[in-house]
Amino acid sequence: MDNKVLIFDTTLRDGEQAPGFSMNVEDKLKMARQLEKLNVDIIEAGFPIASEGDFEAVRTVSKEVRTPTIAGFARAVKKDIDRCAKALEHANKPRIHVFLATSDIHLTYKLNKSRAEALAAATESIRYARTLCDDVEFSAEDAGRTDLDFLVEISEAVIHAGARTVNFPDTVGYCIPEDYGRMIRNLRSRVKNIDRAIISTHCHNDLGLAVANSLAGIQNGVRQVECTINGIGERAGNAALEEIVMALQVRQQAFGVTTNINTKELHVTSQLLREVTSMPVQANKAIVGDNAFAHESGIHQDGMLKNAIIYEILTPESVGIPQGKMVLGKHSGRNALVARCRSLGFQPTPEELEHAYNLLTAMTAKKKTIEDADLQEIILLTRS
Repeated sequence: MDNKVLIFDTTLRDGEQAPGFSMNVEDKLKMARQLEKLNVDIIEAGFPIASEGDFEAVRTVSKEVRTPTIAGFARAVKKDIDRCAKALEHANKPRIHVFLATSDIHLTYKLNKSRAEALAAATESIRYARTLCDDVEFSAEDAGRTDLDFLVEISEAVIHAGARTVNFPDTVGYCIPEDYGRMIRNLRSRVKNIDRAIISTHCHNDLGLAVANSLAGIQNGVRQVECTINGIGERAGNAALEEIVMALQVRQQAFGVTTNINTKELHVTSQLLREVTSMPVQANKAIVGDNAFAHESGIHQDGMLKNAIIYEILTPESVGIPQGKMVLGKHSGRNALVARCRSLGFQPTPEELEHAYNLLTAMTAKKKTIEDADLQEIILLTRS
């Protein structure tokens, strides 16, 4: 089996659907150019039938961004597929991504279709899409709650019809890693023509398990992961691209796979999305949050000063952050205070250090974080 995992970024499609994260054409193009620098394999640029804005975004991105595959999203209906193909006509590497719900819950309450009708629609739409584009993907929406026998049947049918990638989304974040991994394992063993397609995952984070489920999928044969920058997306979001990529890198021996991602572009990509959407990233967000490489606890700071590997399993530089932060606050110890004083050119004696530490402790009762200006004030008082 290939040990390369393709990274399919859907920040511009599924991510943008989240409330507050909408982007115009210019925003999407700016993000797409950065995603190209990040070296993602596929960029899903939008849902062309949804609006003129989405059509233009897919059209513009596919014209301007040439290295990754550019995908457009389409329901399993001819008008969607035609619109998608039109938006992608100038793409260097186009992909039509067709989706259809397969769970009985969705078929009954949303689509009012039988399994047989869904099977026919999926097969016909993939066959038609292949007349317009050589690279076609099929997504079985709500695969995580779909009857396995039917999922096997529809997978075989769409691959036979020409789908080169089959995606099994945990659309509502219902699965747990053991379930999701078992589903992929069963599909690999039961879908007779599965060797003709790349298996993909697209997990949502409703139970906080999107990344864990995606990794479970990879352990069981998934070789494309659909994810978003900062984990943005519907409801609680999608699997976070930066978390998946760095988990695969840090635990490479455990997973045995690699990606094409230039990890040193992760932080700047996260920051650009924050700028474009005016939406903050939680401080404790893994990999790209403001506190991901920040240390305030005295015990942790002491360990970091001795050897960063004691408390950091990856370096800030590996994800494009120049350096970590030693934050002076009420939990800080004397070693961190000495290090910060020295960085400002002050070499305290033991007596001066004790005085400065007492002043620091008093100041942290009023301020959560001590900035350099505050420390300069402490140093002046210590010297007086």
